[in-house]
Amino acid sequence: MTRDPRYDILFEPVRIGPVTARNRFYQVPHCNGMGYKDPSALAAMRGMKAEGGWAVVCTEMVEIHHTADVAPFVELRLWSDQDIPMLARIAEKVREHGSLAGIELCHSGYTANNLWSREVPIAASPMPTASYLYDPIQARGMDKQDIRDLRRAHRQAALRSKQAGFDLVYVYAGHGLGIFQHFLSRATNFRTDEYGGSLENRARLLREVIEDTKDAVGDTCAVPVRIAMHEFQGSAGLEPAEVEDAIAMMADLPDLWDLSLSDWSKDSQTSRFSEEGFQEPYIKGVKKLTSKPVVGVGRYTSPDTMVRVIRQGIMDMIGAARPSIADPFLPKKIEEGRLDDIRECIGCNICVTHDYTMSPLRCTQNPSMGEEWRRGWHPEKIRPKQDDRHILIIGAGPAGLEAARALGQRGHQVTLADRASVAGGRVTRESRLPGLAAWARVRDWRLLQLNKLPNVSLYLESDMTPETVAELGADHVLVATGSEWLRDLTGRHFLSPADYAESCDVLTPDDLMSDLRPKARDVVIYDDDHYYLGGVLAELLVREGHAVTLVTPAPVASAFTKASLEQKTIQARLLKMGVKVLANQAVSGIAADHVSLECAYTGEASQLEAGAVVLVTARRPLDGLWQALTAQGIAATRVGDCYGPATIAAAVHSGRKFAENFGNPPEDFLDIPFRREVTALS
Repeated sequence: MTRDPRYDILFEPVRIGPVTARNRFYQVPHCNGMGYKDPSALAAMRGMKAEGGWAVVCTEMVEIHHTADVAPFVELRLWSDQDIPMLARIAEKVREHGSLAGIELCHSGYTANNLWSREVPIAASPMPTASYLYDPIQARGMDKQDIRDLRRAHRQAALRSKQAGFDLVYVYAGHGLGIFQHFLSRATNFRTDEYGGSLENRARLLREVIEDTKDAVGDTCAVPVRIAMHEFQGSAGLEPAEVEDAIAMMADLPDLWDLSLSDWSKDSQTSRFSEEGFQEPYIKGVKKLTSKPVVGVGRYTSPDTMVRVIRQGIMDMIGAARPSIADPFLPKKIEEGRLDDIRECIGCNICVTHDYTMSPLRCTQNPSMGEEWRRGWHPEKIRPKQDDRHILIIGAGPAGLEAARALGQRGHQVTLADRASVAGGRVTRESRLPGLAAWARVRDWRLLQLNKLPNVSLYLESDMTPETVAELGADHVLVATGSEWLRDLTGRHFLSPADYAESCDVLTPDDLMSDLRPKARDVVIYDDDHYYLGGVLAELLVREGHAVTLVTPAPVASAFTKASLEQKTIQARLLKMGVKVLANQAVSGIAADHVSLECAYTGEASQLEAGAVVLVTARRPLDGLWQALTAQGIAATRVGDCYGPATIAAAVHSGRKFAENFGNPPEDFLDIPFRREVTALS
C-alpha cells in the first residue's frame, strides 16, 4: 500500500535549531511509571516509538538536582554523572531508528517534596508544597544565590544530556510542575525583586535559563521550551494572552515551542470530557508570534485532522503522548497507507494511572506497552506458531477478541464464539454509556483485524455448552466469558454478603446496561468500586429523570479516578447535574423504602430514603463453563474477567498473554515470567 498524497505534508522534514526531524510526528515528553527503576524497559519502549516512525521521541521529566526529587513518583534523574549511562541507553535506542532523542530537564520547585533526598524544597516564593498525599512540608523562597545555583544546575544537566547523546534538551515551564512556570505565574510568584512583579520580571529566569542552555549545548542540540498556555485560575494565574506576551518577548530564542495546558489534568483530558483537538483554542495564536516550530497536543489520531492543524498554521509538528502509547506505529501506518490499522487511543487515561501507582505503563488498546523489554512483546509482530492447533475461544469481549487476533496472527486456526448478537462484551455495553463512546475502538479495531485473518472465524449468537464444545473437537478451549456484578453488598468495605427482601428494587450495572431501569424516581447508587462506572451510571440516570444520591465509603466520588486525572471533573459534573454525593458512608442494609448507612469511620448508623438501589461494588467471574469443561477433562484456560475481574486494559493484556505463551511449556509458579532489572550494588 502507498501513502495517500493528502498526507504528504505530515512527512516533510522539520528543522529544529541545529537538528532536523525526518517528519512532523513528535512524541512529547510523558511519564510511564518506569523511570530510573526500570531503565532498560523504558529505553525499549522509547525505541519502539522511534521504530514506529515518530521523528522526535522524548523522555519524561528528568530531575536535574537532588532538590528536584519528586519521590515517590518514578521519573528519571540526572543528578550527577552517575546517571548518564542510564539516559544514554534511552537516547541510543531512539537514535538507532533515525529519530531525534529529546530530554525534558526539570526542576519541580514547590511540587518536589524531596522525600528521598530529604532536602528542604525550594520555590519562587515560600509556600506549602503541592503533594499527592498532603505531606506536611513547606518550600522556602529562593534567594539570589539559589537562583544562580539553579541556573548552574540546569546548565550542568544540559551538558550531561549532550554527553548522553540527546538531540533536544528541554527547558520545562509546563503543567504546573516546572519551577520556571512557577516564576512566570502570578499564582506562585509573589516576589518584589527583579524576578517578580511585571511579566518581564517574572519571565526573566525562563529567559536566562534558555540562554544558558543554548550557550551550553546549542551548537549541536536543539533547545525546546515546554510552556503552559493556561492555568485556569482566571487573572490570578497564567492565561493565554499573557503567555502569548511572554512568548513574544522570547519569540525566536528557543528552537521550538512545545505548548501545553496546566495542570496535567487539563492537558491530558479524557475522551469522556473532551474531543480530539481540544487544546486548539488555547494554542492557535502562538504560530504568528515566532518563526520557530510549534508543537501542540490534543489526542490526535485522525490524519485528516493532523493535516488540517498544519495547514491552518496552528502547529508545525503533531505532538502526542497517549496516541503514541496506543499505537507506536501510527506514523508508519499513515506513511504506508494503512489507516485502518491505526490503533486509536480511546482517551481512558489508564496509562496515566500507572504514573500515580508508580508501576510500569500500560494501555487499554496496546497490551504490549511497557512489555517490550520485560516480556519481549512487539505491538505489530508476534512469533509464528510452532505447530498446527485449533483453538476455540468462548467469549468475544476484550480478552477473547485480543486472544483471537493475536493467535490468528501467529497462524493458528481460531474459532471465536459468543452468545451475544454483537461482539465486544463489556466494551460494547460500557461504550453505550454517557461519555464512553470512544471506548468502542477497543472492539472495532480488533474486529477489523479479525476480518483480515482467513484462519479466524467469528460466530455470534452461539451459546456454547460442554456438549457443543466437545463436538467441535478443538485442541484447546479458551474461556473468556467475563464476569457479573454482585447484588449482595459484597465489595471493598464489606467483604461478606448481606441479605435483603426480594421486594426491594435492587439493580446492578449489568441491569442498567441491559436497559433495565429503577421503578422509583429516587435512586441510591452505592459505589464501592471507586472507578468510573458509579459516576457514569449516576449521570445516565439523572439524564433520564431520576433523582440520584451517590453513596460511597470513600472521601470523594469515583475516588480512583484521581489517578486518571478525572476525579475533580467527575465530581463537579455530578454536583452540577444535581447528584447528591454522600461520602464516607457505606450501605449496610436495604429495605423497600430506604437504605441503612454506616459511617466508614465511626460506624454510626443512619438511614436514607430511597425507592431503588444500584450496587456498584464487586464482580464475580463467570467461570462455570470452564469448571464444567475441566471436570470433563477438556483442556481449557480462563482469561480476562473470567479469570480475575479488573480493567478492560487487564482483560486485553490477558488475551495477548495467552496468545504469546500458547504452545510454550507450562509456567512454573516459582518462575518469574518477565524480566526485571536489579540494581547493582555499589
